[in-house]
Amino acid sequence: MSLEEILIERIGNNGPISIADFMEQALAHPEYGYYMRRDPFGVNGDFITAPEISQMFGELLGLWAGVSWMMAGSPNSINLVELGPGRGTLMADMLHAAPLVEGFAEAIVVHMVETSPVLSSIQEQTLKKATLSEPPLWHKALADVSEGSSIIIANEFFDALPIEQYFKAGDYWCPRVVDVKPDGDGLCFVLLPPFDMPELPPGLVNVESDVMVEVCPPALDIMADISRRITEYGGAALLIDYGHSQSAAGETLQALKNHKYQNPLVDPGESDLTAHVDFGALAQRVFASGARAIGPITQGDFLCALGISQRADALMKKASPKQAKDISSALKRLTDVEEMGELFKVMAVVQQGAPVPPGFEQ
Repeated sequence: MSLEEILIERIGNNGPISIADFMEQALAHPEYGYYMRRDPFGVNGDFITAPEISQMFGELLGLWAGVSWMMAGSPNSINLVELGPGRGTLMADMLHAAPLVEGFAEAIVVHMVETSPVLSSIQEQTLKKATLSEPPLWHKALADVSEGSSIIIANEFFDALPIEQYFKAGDYWCPRVVDVKPDGDGLCFVLLPPFDMPELPPGLVNVESDVMVEVCPPALDIMADISRRITEYGGAALLIDYGHSQSAAGETLQALKNHKYQNPLVDPGESDLTAHVDFGALAQRVFASGARAIGPITQGDFLCALGISQRADALMKKASPKQAKDISSALKRLTDVEEMGELFKVMAVVQQGAPVPPGFEQ
């Protein structure tokens, strides 16, 4: 029985399901969920993330984390937490750079927040050679990570969290949900009758009529937890993802398979599902939770401020012609406005009154 057949039977018995419920099943169903059964990263997967493009990305984030640790008072022990760590490549590269900040590597306790058993196993292999004072720890959720001063990294994590969609018809809001096609062959989107206004970020409350808006309650809950931890115990968080700097109407839900866009409702569990991150809503939740949001700024500006161009130049001086070409290509892909440089945004979270972290200085 396929996941599509399971969902069709469930909808037939209980009625349409929310888009958030559909995404949760498609990505995390214990048997058929997209992330539960495969390694989706890289050329042979469905998409490539920044850490897989170049080690420069992770090395710079490792230095960023080290300086943030110093700004937090250089505590003897600090949680280095990654949400959705992929293959573990980013964490491995960060740890490779950590010794460049004196004392930082010895203070780190690594926490990997991962729901996929397949990816957890790959991460464990990736980090086997890392020199750490304590073995890495794995958790299913951020809530399971021990309290304390923390550096929290979330690279392309928030975009995969389940969203809800609402269509504004006149003065009313109609939830968009997933139903079975009239002929019973597959799934489709439908609008439910209007009801009271849903809980929306302030930037979406007064949008014009006849538009779709997307909200992500799990993202706001996680953001509140991150902000609370930093407010109470110190540290910093860094969010890197594609999305809007400010809340905006529009439909961004998409599916990706073999590096190509797909219909999100076709073959659930066989393609990645994501939606653009609303950094405006996240920043407001940070403020409401007592911390301070810095940014967002573009990924290109952030990496350039951290010195990625200089790092690339240093690597190319010791590289073969082919390696130099690859380094130059990676630099362009990570920073160019036509590539990842502008669509991807970067936001930091620190305590109120804390210094502005590296990369965000004006």
